[in-house]
Amino acid sequence: MRKLGIIAVVALMAIALAAVPALAVTNFDNAPSGAHYRQGSAEPVCTVNEATNTVSCTGTTIGGVGNTNADVLLSVTAQADLTCTNRGGNLVEPHSTTVTDTTTATEFSSRNGQIVIDPIREQITEADVERAFTCPNRNWTEDVQSITITGFTYSVTFAGFDDPAILVRG
Repeated sequence: MRKLGIIAVVALMAIALAAVPALAVTNFDNAPSGAHYRQGSAEPVCTVNEATNTVSCTGTTIGGVGNTNADVLLSVTAQADLTCTNRGGNLVEPHSTTVTDTTTATEFSSRNGQIVIDPIREQITEADVERAFTCPNRNWTEDVQSITITGFTYSVTFAGFDDPAILVRG
């Protein structure tokens, strides 16, 4: 009975940890001198929605950037399991593949030396998987069985800087 209780506690802890959103690492050394989060703003937070295979990152506002623009990137990687079926409707063989989709945006500094970083999201869909994978026989059709997000990278990199000022990995 005690073993069952320990297993249940470990399982609940794993679920709780999996639901924790990934937090940003900010390094304003990779930004214009004087860069800071505007009062009331904070580091972006990225969350994974496993039901929709989507990663969403919140926005923020950074002050002290003058007229410097920034590039925002969200790259999501997923593992997909597929089957290939022949024309007779028979399952021929299972496969797995890795798919990466990326969304980018350029944010422009606005008034008073501030830049607004808009929220951003990326979703891995069945169509994305089907575009990335073809069954070995052109007469077979692929059918996506499952998609699991395995990681993502979110970054905000200011123009003129090589490294991101904000980086989130999950």
